[in-house]
Amino acid sequence: MAASAAFFGLAGVLTKSIDADALVVNCWRGLFGGLLITAYVLWRRSRHGPKLKLGWRGWLLALIGAAASLAFIAAFKTGLVGNVAIIYATVPFAAAVLALLLLGERVRRQTMLAALVSMAGVGIVMLPGAGGGNVRGNVLALVMMLLSALYMVLVRKFRDTPVVWAAAVSAFLLFGFGWLVADPLSVERRDIGLLASFGFTFAMAVVLWTEGARLIPAPEAGLIGSAEVPFAIFFAWLFLAEALPMESWAGGAVILAAVFAHGYLDWRASGKPGMHELAA
Repeated sequence: MAASAAFFGLAGVLTKSIDADALVVNCWRGLFGGLLITAYVLWRRSRHGPKLKLGWRGWLLALIGAAASLAFIAAFKTGLVGNVAIIYATVPFAAAVLALLLLGERVRRQTMLAALVSMAGVGIVMLPGAGGGNVRGNVLALVMMLLSALYMVLVRKFRDTPVVWAAAVSAFLLFGFGWLVADPLSVERRDIGLLASFGFTFAMAVVLWTEGARLIPAPEAGLIGSAEVPFAIFFAWLFLAEALPMESWAGGAVILAAVFAHGYLDWRASGKPGMHELAA
């Protein structure tokens, strides 16, 4: 899970480092990532035999995932990496609210409180002139966060749908869309290696998250997965010399406090299982 968070944290740096526009980045990232995820799905199918039939639920997941990815890359292109990562950290809480509104699922008091606190942090980052960067980038990050939250809710609703295979199909949809509306062959030679690396890190993040989530309790997985935010901020500072203004630090501190406090309480409630329990 920690390795998955690190790979996810590289998304902003790779997006900023590639000169091609967001549609071209999505196109090639979709191809390289989709091929690698497909190889993983086929490997698991040979061992465990998961079904590959998507049905309308799987196709809906693939379309929402593709839309979220378009907003994700566009947000990194126009905004600060740190701001996008900070806003993305609120996805679990937005998913809880959407599950309440769309599915009528009960939301725990601690989750609702954490959602309210985290949205206050987003407000600090989103205010015009606050948080630095580009307002358009922050708005795209908010759209991406809401789409990702909807995706998470539907994954929970459609339990029998092959989610990882839907992620691969989503990546191929991005490749096809980019090929139709953009000029993917116009990429510079320097960018080809970066695009292939982007597809590799995307696939590794998905695969490692999938495998890691099978081995540890959900609260612990969520807590470790939150490390994506500091990874993204650190990588942006290390490779892009991108420093966040004080307003972004303030909003990020509020959001991360809500995320880690909620995750810690869930971890405590899960009983802190030992290694023998995790292995089981």
